[in-house]
Amino acid sequence: MPKHGKKYEEASKLVDKAALYEVSEAIELVKKTATAKFDETVEVAFKLGVDPRQSDQMIRGAVVLPNGTGKTQTVLVFAKGEKAKEAEAAGADFVGADDIVAKIQGGWFDFDVAIATPDMMGVVGKIGRLLGPKGLMPNPKTGTVTMDVTKAINDVKAGKIEYRVDKTGIIHAPIGKASFEQEKLEENFKTLCDVLIKAKPASSKGQYIRSVTVSSTMGPGVKINPLKLQ
Repeated sequence: MPKHGKKYEEASKLVDKAALYEVSEAIELVKKTATAKFDETVEVAFKLGVDPRQSDQMIRGAVVLPNGTGKTQTVLVFAKGEKAKEAEAAGADFVGADDIVAKIQGGWFDFDVAIATPDMMGVVGKIGRLLGPKGLMPNPKTGTVTMDVTKAINDVKAGKIEYRVDKTGIIHAPIGKASFEQEKLEENFKTLCDVLIKAKPASSKGQYIRSVTVSSTMGPGVKINPLKLQ
């Protein structure tokens, strides 16, 4: 078992590991237990009653958090011609086509989100095996393959996050920074939670949200009562 530091141990004493908290109580505790010297990210983990091996139960998408994530996202857009000019005007950090593909093949990954116009997917496909494992492959389901590059860029800059259930049925996602006001973290949490509830597959049986844990980067996990969310 890994040993935790003194700060973590002290913070853990504030959390009842057997308790299931209300959302407001849980987020308040997470803010109190975020004692690192940097502004910690607040993350949430939803354990869902789905089988990701079934195609109709693979939950994946994107949502714009109303109060952002507290992180500045670097955006790359694969586009040509007028769409490339549009992307530059909308504030994309990098815009290109084959030239960018060559850079990525050479090991360059200085961006957080990749967006592509549909006509560029043949070019982007050449580096799918490089982008995919890093979660950087543009995808229509998350709104990153689109002709409306301005909206896509604005959404990312405003605080858009992508979510995807892993093979164990868990979705991990950031909902802001520990420095955020309590109300803003709660609002971001509710926005994500509502989206996941709406995404419940018809074939999912039994309790859908099995467990929810919220934590800061270096702090202990705080469990939220899942029954109160549904």
